[in-house]
Amino acid sequence: MAEGEGSVALLAGASGLTGGFTLDALLAAPEVSRVIAVTRRPLGREHPRLANRIVQFERLETQLKGTVCDVALCCLGTTLRKAGSQQRFRAVDVDCVRTFARAAKAANARRFVVMSSVGADPNSRNFYLRTKGEMEEDLEGIGFESLDILQPSMLLAWRAEMRPLELVASGFMPLLAPLMRGKYAPYRAVSARTVAAAMLGATRSGRRGVQRYTYDGIQALARLTAPRTRPLTSSKTPARAR
Repeated sequence: MAEGEGSVALLAGASGLTGGFTLDALLAAPEVSRVIAVTRRPLGREHPRLANRIVQFERLETQLKGTVCDVALCCLGTTLRKAGSQQRFRAVDVDCVRTFARAAKAANARRFVVMSSVGADPNSRNFYLRTKGEMEEDLEGIGFESLDILQPSMLLAWRAEMRPLELVASGFMPLLAPLMRGKYAPYRAVSARTVAAAMLGATRSGRRGVQRYTYDGIQALARLTAPRTRPLTSSKTPARAR
């Protein structure tokens, strides 16, 4: 997207917390002429450069046939608690992401930016990390000119439905961050707004091939958005969210 003005961005996951912040960042970016947000339900917001496409992800490739974009960004994801089973979790975090990526490739997206997780590994014994690793492998096989994989650790942001453990973690993790150095630095908590800014920053990086970004890389990408977007409003007391 950094190569020219008037770029079209295809976004999945705009109804989620980080996805919503990513949508804000894209709409504030002067080089983005249009954002096509694909969601299962209406977003309930209007903007002259926003097109909200209501889709069934199982039929996404068919429903987006004829769509053309320059870059695609994916914030799709759930939790085991919300999904209710490992099978349903995989359906969102692997199957839906892969389907969206294929649709984006068919729409001529040269760059694909996706939110994954620190520690993602297709050979991990941990189901969550193994699933994220398998998703990353699938995306590499699709063959984008540029594939940017953001691997944040715990996400911080205000949520109305915060659970007690999240409240405790929200206060504890920022205090712990300065002590997490070296090999532990990638596991520092990061705000959802920073990850969203990094999603936009990745589109401006100009890098080719497969790139993975953990804490320091995400912070660096987020800084690429500062000179060219309107300031985002500051977040409230942080808590874990995706």
